[in-house]
Amino acid sequence: MSKGLVVLAYSGGLDTSCILLWLKEQGYDVIAFLANIGQDEDFDAAQKKAEKLGAKKVFIEDLRSEFVQEFIWPAVQANAVYEDRYLLGTSIARPCIARRQVQIARQERAQYVSHGATGKGNDQVRFELTCYALYPQVQVRSDPSETHHLSLLMNYLYQMTKNPEDSPSEPDVLEIDFAKGVPVRVTHVKEGTSKDTPLELFCYLNEIGGKHGVGRIDIVENRFIGMKSRGIYETPGGTILLHAHLDIETFTMDREVRKIKQSLGIKFSELIYNGFWYSPECEFVRHCIDKSQENVEGRVQLSVFKGQVYILGRESPKSLYNEELVSMDVQGDYDPCDASGFIKINAVRLREHNRLQGAAQKTL
Repeated sequence: MSKGLVVLAYSGGLDTSCILLWLKEQGYDVIAFLANIGQDEDFDAAQKKAEKLGAKKVFIEDLRSEFVQEFIWPAVQANAVYEDRYLLGTSIARPCIARRQVQIARQERAQYVSHGATGKGNDQVRFELTCYALYPQVQVRSDPSETHHLSLLMNYLYQMTKNPEDSPSEPDVLEIDFAKGVPVRVTHVKEGTSKDTPLELFCYLNEIGGKHGVGRIDIVENRFIGMKSRGIYETPGGTILLHAHLDIETFTMDREVRKIKQSLGIKFSELIYNGFWYSPECEFVRHCIDKSQENVEGRVQLSVFKGQVYILGRESPKSLYNEELVSMDVQGDYDPCDASGFIKINAVRLREHNRLQGAAQKTL
């Protein structure tokens, strides 16, 4: 007699195949769920494999468009980077996948969910926090011994990007248009071709960035569970968008607003990395960041070449840059005499610090 129905986030790989077998051995009926978020995967082969291993049903869901619009675009608006280097590609994907897993579990009246993530990694936390947030009654079933899990030596680490040394000898020059902090069009300047749907736009940037070896990193990162781990990632399209968005944001956003927004971006990155996408604090931060993007509008021209992204220029109807105001040759509405008072006011604190504590420090 079946112990119950489990929806397994299945990839077709070794870990999730072993978990599927283990669940069957434990007496559960298993629904295998495969999410297409843009990875290079033979879904037909994975479906046949799941069925051969005993899956009662197999769902293959195309989540690419919602992944880009509902998860990647908010990360672009936030300039989301974990610990200054990791663009969170895998981290952002997990709540998207787990959300659909929960929807299938509810639809099929499944009491349980499962995944192939191990207890030492971040993905177990991300999957399970999302499931509990969206389906509080659900229970997670996983192999506590992990005896089935094996480590495989990969023949190659980078799948999307070329080695920059082997990339083209000519750059690709692109123009990216933004509205409310989100890319709405990318145009190849030389070829005159454009992409303006979110999925096509992002895939095209991945293609161009991958061709030039953009977005490769090899880092040691701090996992949420308290240990350091080595991570090797490639995020070609995301890296291009990070450079472009940073440029147009600085061009159009008030300085003090941007300081606050930068701190929110750091918090947002940590929440994503740690698995708290579906938390009240993350919802609040996303709302604040989205508000900050109302005037982030315009066009950035950039060059992609040999592993690098070079900003060439920008324009915006919402620009806060006043060339006449900052010019050394034109006075405009700015009175240089005001600078003396400004400097003296700011010097009060420095003078007092030196007067009261500076002399004491010098005697040490």
